[in-house]
Amino acid sequence: MNVHVRMPAVAGQFYPGSAETLLRAVRSYTNVSGNKLNAIGCVAPHAGYMYSGQVAGAVYGRLNLPSRFIIMCPNHTGYGAPLAIMSEGRWLTPLGEIEIDTRLAAELKSATPLLTEDLESQRHEHALEVQLPFLQALVPNFSFVPITVGTSRYEQLVELGDAIGTVLSRNAEPVMIIASSDMNHYEADSTTRVKDRRAIDRVLALDTKGLYDVVLRENVTMCGFGPTIAMLTAAKRLGSTSAELIRYATSGDVSGDRDAVVGYAGIAVLR
Repeated sequence: MNVHVRMPAVAGQFYPGSAETLLRAVRSYTNVSGNKLNAIGCVAPHAGYMYSGQVAGAVYGRLNLPSRFIIMCPNHTGYGAPLAIMSEGRWLTPLGEIEIDTRLAAELKSATPLLTEDLESQRHEHALEVQLPFLQALVPNFSFVPITVGTSRYEQLVELGDAIGTVLSRNAEPVMIIASSDMNHYEADSTTRVKDRRAIDRVLALDTKGLYDVVLRENVTMCGFGPTIAMLTAAKRLGSTSAELIRYATSGDVSGDRDAVVGYAGIAVLR
């Protein structure tokens, strides 16, 4: 039987291509202090590690991580279905292969007709791939379901979140829902921080419609607001009532360029 292996698309670009260098980098990013948090879901950024690795690492380093994940990311490439899932095969990074959670993927497809089996949406997409080395460094053996969110229709995002919540409520094993997202893009640092704070406040309030409205009304170019809305919807269905901002930064904190930055937020949605 042929098993599809999704090859790395951005190794050596967004993160180190050498296993040794990559593992050393991820371990440095995740070496954070603070009490461990029990989370249903989280928001983690997906830029090059040089810019957002500290924020992503702060999130993963603070969480009690299970061995099963649903990882949702935006669709930057435009390829594939509006809501795309891969339910079989493996993903490869420089740190090795990771199995797709076939059983969980099948349950999700049964729960909503919106999910379409699709390989193209992820072939060149970076936003999910860059999350995996963090998990590989921290969780010895894990499986996951990749979902690419290429729609901005609020009703569909909520339906996806409801389906995830319904499926996970029937699962005895814990499953964490990761929403891959950067925040506002390519405006002045001062403008970006104000816009991002408005969006972050809605996430911390678990206010999905508020987040949707703020993103559209204030033109917050948060690329993963769709995955975030779906994750929050599922988390609330699973009983979450609070969230915590673990770390925030902009690319200007690294580059020194404050004229055109990208914002990065790491948020835990708590049990």
